[in-house]
Parts: sequence; C-alpha cells; structure tokens
Amino acid sequence: MRNLQSLVAGSWQVGTGEPQTLVNPTTEEVVAYTSAEGLDLEATVSFARNEGGPALRALTLAERGAILEQMAKRIHEHRNELLELAMINGGNTRSDAKFDVDGAAGALAHYATIGKELGDTRVIVDGDGEQVGQSPRLSGRHVYLPRKGVALLINAFNFPAWGFGEKAACALLAGMPVICKPATSTAVVAARMLELIADAAPPGVVSLVSGSAHDLPKLLGYGDAIAFTGSSGTAQRLRALPNVMSAAVRLNIEADSLNAAVLGPDLEPGSDTWELFLRDLRREMTQKTGQKCTATRRIFVPEDRAEVLIEALVDRLGTVIVGDPFTEGVRMGPVASAQQHRDVLDGIGQLAENCDVVLDGRPAGGKLELKGAEVGKGYFVGPTLLQVAHDAPSKVHDLEVFGPVATIVTTPGTPEVYGQLLARGGGGLVGSVYSDDRKFAAAMLMEAAPHHGRLVFGSKKVAEKAFSPGMVLPQLLHGGPGRAGGGEELGGMRGLAIYAQRTAIQADRALIDAMLKA
Repeated sequence: MRNLQSLVAGSWQVGTGEPQTLVNPTTEEVVAYTSAEGLDLEATVSFARNEGGPALRALTLAERGAILEQMAKRIHEHRNELLELAMINGGNTRSDAKFDVDGAAGALAHYATIGKELGDTRVIVDGDGEQVGQSPRLSGRHVYLPRKGVALLINAFNFPAWGFGEKAACALLAGMPVICKPATSTAVVAARMLELIADAAPPGVVSLVSGSAHDLPKLLGYGDAIAFTGSSGTAQRLRALPNVMSAAVRLNIEADSLNAAVLGPDLEPGSDTWELFLRDLRREMTQKTGQKCTATRRIFVPEDRAEVLIEALVDRLGTVIVGDPFTEGVRMGPVASAQQHRDVLDGIGQLAENCDVVLDGRPAGGKLELKGAEVGKGYFVGPTLLQVAHDAPSKVHDLEVFGPVATIVTTPGTPEVYGQLLARGGGGLVGSVYSDDRKFAAAMLMEAAPHHGRLVFGSKKVAEKAFSPGMVLPQLLHGGPGRAGGGEELGGMRGLAIYAQRTAIQADRALIDAMLKA
C-alpha cells in the first residue's frame, strides 16, 4: 500500500492527519493513501521562490532545455512502471495510459529541443527591432524574461502525467520554478513521476503537494502564476481569490468544453473522409473512457445523412469491449472515481429528458457487458449515443457529460446553422470539420474560429495521416474562449508567455544589441 509523499521546502514528507484514499476504479480496492495536512505550504512557496527561482534563472535556455530532456528520458526509462500505475489508479487501458505518459515525455522533449535551439542566452527576443525616433540609433525591442515568482500547476484527474508535463515544460524553460498539485483521486502516477524526475533540476525548482491543499493558491502573490485545468466552478473560485485579483497573479485556465464535430453536406457514406469522421468519433468517445477535455460531445450532421451515420457509428461503438484494463482485448476501462460515475450517469439522465437514446451504455438492468470485471464492482459506463434535432429543446449545448457520451444533432447542414450551434457551446477547446468542399471549409473557418482555440479540418488528402481532434500537440495552442477558460497553453514558444514578462526596451540600438548578447 502506497503512502504518497510530497516534495515540500526541498524535502520529501508525508502529511499527517486522516488520509484520503485512492482506489482502483475497476475493483474499488484501495491502492494508496495521501494527505497534505501538516505540510508547511508557506515554506514550500518561499523555498521555490527564493531557492529554486534564482537557480533556474541563472541557467541559459539551453541548460534549462537539458533539464527537460533529462526529465523526459527518466519518464521513458520508467515507462512500463508508470503505465501500470495508470492502469491501476486511473482505470486506463494500456493504450490510454500511453497517451498520458508518453504525452508527458513528448511535451518535455519538445520544449527541450526549443531550449537547445534558443541556445546560450537567458533572454527571449520577440520580433525585430523598431526605429522609434528620427534617428536610427533610437531603437525599441520586445523581450521575454522570467517572472520572479513561482508557477502553481493544478492538474485534473484525467491526465496526471501529461497535465504536469505540458505545463512544467513551458514554465521551466521560461525560467519559473513549479509547484505541482495533481488531482487527488489519480495522484499515484504524478507522485511517482515526480519522484523520478525532481532531482534533475536544482532544489526548489520542482515541488509536489499530494492531497487536498485548498489554501495553496491563497499563498501566491506578485510575480506568481497559476496554470489550472479542471472544472469551471473551481476556476471561478480561483479568479475570485483576493490575492489573485489584487496582485494580478497570472491565471491560465482550461475548463469545460462542449467540443463539436461537423459533417460536411458534401460527404457521401463510404468515402475516405466519411470513414475518417467515423474513426475519429469512435476514438474521441472511447479513448480515456471519454474523460478528455478534448473529447467530442456534440456531433452535427445534415438531416439527410443522420440515419446512415447513426447506424454506422452504433456498429463501430458496439465493437468496443469494456472491462478490466488488464484483461486482453479490453479497449475501454471504467471512469476514474465513484463521483465521476455518479456524475456521468446523472448527466446521461439529464440529456435523455429531451434526447432519444440511440445506444445506452448505462449499467442499469445488466445491459452493459463487461470483460474480466466483477459484476457489481467498478465504475463502468459503456459508450452512449443520443440524438436530437437542432431546433428542439435540449441540454446538449449546456451540459458536458465527462464520459463516453456524445449526442448527434441533426441540422440543415449549412455553415450558418453550424456556426449558430457551435456558438451555443459557449466556447470550446477544439472543433473539427470534415469536408472535401474547400468553399464549405472556408465558410466554416469564419463561422467556427471565434468560438475555438483550435480547429481540425479532416479531408481525403489527410484521411490516412491525420491526428484525431483530441490529440493535443505541443506545436499548437491548447485552450479556448468562454466556458473553455479563455486560456492558452503550449503552441511552441507561445506557451512560455504565461510564465514570462514581455518588456519593451527603448534605448540606443548598439546598447540593446550588447545587452541581448550578455
């Protein structure tokens, strides 16, 4: 039985008091305990700010990149151990665990490469110099330098490894020490990963708090940053903290998202792009048991394509074997916790009040078949598909059910109607459009872009090569407007902006050049 440690004020410690229990969502057996009670959180913030920060800022960008490279290597070396922990504590299949663990290593490695390319400097230059007066000697430039604070990384339960990797890669390369606060229910993977990689950096550069620590954000102030992934309710509480508002603490939020997939009216059943649409829908509904912020929740299709699409999608979802992730052949495990299970079942019930249930994955009545799992144990929900007309009353545009659940919305199939429906989602992380009609795609860009942080266009030219919409890439921005939180992470160099201060330098051009070479 594991008792998770925290790395606070430079040393590994175990919290006191009544611990929280972490379970295997397949069997409901306890797999670990953790507690943050009794830990000196104020000292942790101070140690990171006063010890880790100066040590990290003293390094060049290439040297910081080398730290990230070492972290990525250690994750890869212990990959099998981390995959098994993800299967035990998160209910992930091995494939889904790879998506998380390999994603963490990949993000760290990508930013290690950026650090190497930036080289032996501690200053990031933004754009070219500008003449700001009548004399060419009077010049202006913009630069990025690290904020002299700490970055608190608050991660969600569904990606305990990647959630850390994609945030920490940007923060550490930018020059800010990090305090990792993983979601408690699936913290086993994050805790073990931090044990493996923390000493790749100087003391205080990486800290970890395992267990509930609600007062931690209240300890931050001027120069600090928070990168949060989780519910919109928690995000609102973070925004409202007096210290966050008064000290203008940087706050980057990734919250709810009713991601939508749009089927172009030009696509015929059986075409390459039609098949890509079906493949992506199946993957996005079932990967990580639908517990992805980028999973497809709404499926917009023309009315004259709905019947054949539903039949084809139900057939594909029917081949997904649900059960114990350690059992051969299982392609989808349980949701991560008892609370998630209750929330998903409740959400399906709310949608079903106004939508037709096409494929019901709820376990009630013994309709859900499981492989390798004990009946009555575990937090299982099968793929669930609903249907509703675009002009009918429904909660589909308001309620995110964080599981293997999506709703087909039948429409006239015009860009204008699609745009109106996308807007009703209130802002999303990723939208996807499938069409071989370039005019339709161009119209959808204008309709969809204002409501999304990322758009994926599927067509026959990329049908055999394309990543599915839920694949977050370090080269491209991850975030979105409105209910999605209004934040931006990753996106190559753009991801460093959260953790750095952009400053305009106005001086003699030769002096600027000399300072940038120092």
